[in-house]
Amino acid sequence: MTVRLLKMLAPMRVARQGIAVPLSVLVLIAIFLMAIFGPPLLGLGNDINPIMRLKPPSAAAWFGTDNLGRDVFIRTISGARNSVMVGLFTAAVVLIIGGSLGVLAGYFRWVDRIVMRLADGLMAIPGILLAIALVSVLGGGLSTVIIAISVPEIPRTARLMRSVVLSIRELPFITAAVSVGSSTPKILLRHVVPNAIGMLSVQATYVCAAAILGEAALSFLGVGTPPDVPSWGNVIASGKEYFRLAPWIIAFPGTLLSIMVLSINIIGDRLRDRFDPRLAARKAS
Repeated sequence: MTVRLLKMLAPMRVARQGIAVPLSVLVLIAIFLMAIFGPPLLGLGNDINPIMRLKPPSAAAWFGTDNLGRDVFIRTISGARNSVMVGLFTAAVVLIIGGSLGVLAGYFRWVDRIVMRLADGLMAIPGILLAIALVSVLGGGLSTVIIAISVPEIPRTARLMRSVVLSIRELPFITAAVSVGSSTPKILLRHVVPNAIGMLSVQATYVCAAAILGEAALSFLGVGTPPDVPSWGNVIASGKEYFRLAPWIIAFPGTLLSIMVLSINIIGDRLRDRFDPRLAARKAS
């Protein structure tokens, strides 16, 4: 009876997975369009109007207004740009630096001893505390936030790439390349990196999602992007003291933030299945 029930539910599960990925892609496309065209078309939403402060959603202000009378809809749409930029640039920085260190650590034993000990030291510090410390030292701004979020993520990516490269270097084609006298840079660029790029692309999705959440957390704590530069994090932060009176200040940007992170994670999970057939087979069974 149980086996029969599982067979009946299997097509439904596949259908849900088939819908989830295209829907996630459409959501991300819509958010990217908001990030590109929102600020030029709507502005940044910094116009203060005390008469309109803490107004609920209406035809005049679709997402209501905040404590300064600013339109939450405009700030939410325009805030997508900074949140998306933080996610993409952080993912790029982490993948380039962390991925390179991981490849070198996985292939060279002496690099492994140095890089992994440094990674252990950084990973022993809570990421949010390290980010706050870096922002306090470097000052505010979008670039500082990207650096502050990237530093805690680099050792995690380096450790992941190291484990992937350690398994790749034991494969027969690497041994064959070494035996025919191929140079080390050629082996790394033509054999190791192309076979590790799949897992690195999966890691990119999780780093991007973590960076967007990290920016929101830093802005919520008051050490992220400046208040006059809207992002989902500081829009949510502006409503934390008025949550009982005006929950819409937090609800709308918080919902978009959650939907974007969920969509990125769904795509990352699908990529992981794509590059790890054994995991996909276990899920299917």
